[in-house]
Amino acid sequence: MAKGPTVYHVAERAGVSIATVSFTFRQPEKVKASTRELVLAAADELGYVPSASARGLARGRTGALGLFAFDYLLDPSGGPGGPGGPGGTGGPGGTGGPGGLSQDVDAPGDREDGNLRLFPLYVDEVQRGVELECWRRGQALLVGGGNPANNEAVLSDIAGRVDGLAVFPRSVPVEALARISRRIPVVEVSESQRNRSVDHVTVDNASGARAITEHLINAHGLTELLFIGAMPSSDNDERLEAFRGALTDAGAGLRHEPQYPAGSEPAVAEIVRTICQQGVLPQAFVCATDQDALVVMDVLAEAGVAVPKQVAVTGFDGIAAGRVIRPSLTTVRQPMERMGRTMVELLLDRLDHPDKPPVELRLPVSVLLRESCGCTPA
Repeated sequence: MAKGPTVYHVAERAGVSIATVSFTFRQPEKVKASTRELVLAAADELGYVPSASARGLARGRTGALGLFAFDYLLDPSGGPGGPGGPGGTGGPGGTGGPGGLSQDVDAPGDREDGNLRLFPLYVDEVQRGVELECWRRGQALLVGGGNPANNEAVLSDIAGRVDGLAVFPRSVPVEALARISRRIPVVEVSESQRNRSVDHVTVDNASGARAITEHLINAHGLTELLFIGAMPSSDNDERLEAFRGALTDAGAGLRHEPQYPAGSEPAVAEIVRTICQQGVLPQAFVCATDQDALVVMDVLAEAGVAVPKQVAVTGFDGIAAGRVIRPSLTTVRQPMERMGRTMVELLLDRLDHPDKPPVELRLPVSVLLRESCGCTPA
């Protein structure tokens, strides 16, 4: 392939210095409008495109950030760098690899018309925030994910190409995260910090879980509540502890032992089926996540149990599917897009201030009252 035009060719064609060409593309405000037009016209005639890698080398940065996602977001049929494969790339704010803004959600209504199958989940909305903030700040974004066989290899490959790395919880081994954080800035999102040497963004799990539990007790008079979730995590543990505290403070006690089944949504479904068959329904299912709540509501619908007439259901996250299902889902809304944007802010700030102590930002949440608890949405 023939070598393309260089900054020297553009400078010669426009009759300016190479410094002027460089300023035109990097700091256009420093170049007179008439001169800038000459340079841009010359570049257009020659087909010149400024080299991002060269600009990065000049200032010691790549101009790109990385996002390492959960392995379960990957389409196993995708190859490296292809749809669903690790190591996809994009321009400023663009992405490749896993994700997209849709995942299958087994929500009520799937069996009939399939209209509820494709909605952004928690990880999608956080990733969207990362994308938007990268776009706003002119940063390229490299998105990838691995699996148990190649997780660390993909992680190291991404880390070697970017200025800073954002990671989802439990997607990266602690040792690998510590090793990479000694070389480039790293920020974790969600759950408690496993590595206190990196920046961290999470939410106020406790206040959200307490608020929604107190609402069930005080507004609806429900005291027989069951906390249920697909898997234990530090986020879910904080929500469970706040749930217990709200019951204790209300003098309601704990009549149903919280359920953390075998770490999967099918296990949640089996627990709920068993409860329905035994006829020992609580007054409300307080679910650790919206995805758990969608599973619970689906099983209740199959069993002919009316929500909220016979049992209330609440979630935690605020994903889009909860807004459109019927009955709509009462939940705690995490500021997911804001979390993603904050990760980018922290990474760029860390690049400018590498000696600052690590920070943990705990963002506020809000309760969304909808139909599944017996409320009428505003």
